Amino acid sequence: MSARSIMDPHPTVLHPNDHIRTAAQYVMENRYRRIPVVDDDGRFVGVFGVNCLLRLVLPHAAIMENGLESVHFARETLADLYRRYCENSDMEIALCMDKEDVETVGPDTPLLEAVLILYRTKASLPVVDPETGKLVGVISYWDLGEKVLAEGRKHDAGN
Repeated sequence: MSARSIMDPHPTVLHPNDHIRTAAQYVMENRYRRIPVVDDDGRFVGVFGVNCLLRLVLPHAAIMENGLESVHFARETLADLYRRYCENSDMEIALCMDKEDVETVGPDTPLLEAVLILYRTKASLPVVDPETGKLVGVISYWDLGEKVLAEGRKHDAGN
């Protein structure tokens, strides 16, 4: 078996010019940790994730290089976080999507290898065709769990 056997071949995707508010809506409504980003030809270009949203609501001094290591002294409210989110919500996701070092697998990656990479990345795993660079699916913990439990039901029905 391969990654193809456990992937969702029709995942939710974003494009680099989608707005952060659109991406945030998908993340929050579906509880996604990250969503693959593709270009107009369907080629995988990166991921947009919850870390981007967190980065947007934190004070700049806390996330800048050599910035504050702690903000325990700051007294902010949810309204402050929302204000910072709103300041960036009309920006394109290209502003903060992850493009580098995003782990992917090919559709023919052996099943166990794909599961190990999923485990190590702790987030959904893009499945990318190695020849075209196109996103062909995504493997999530939910996809894997669903397939494993379905296999168990088939096994139990056979006994």
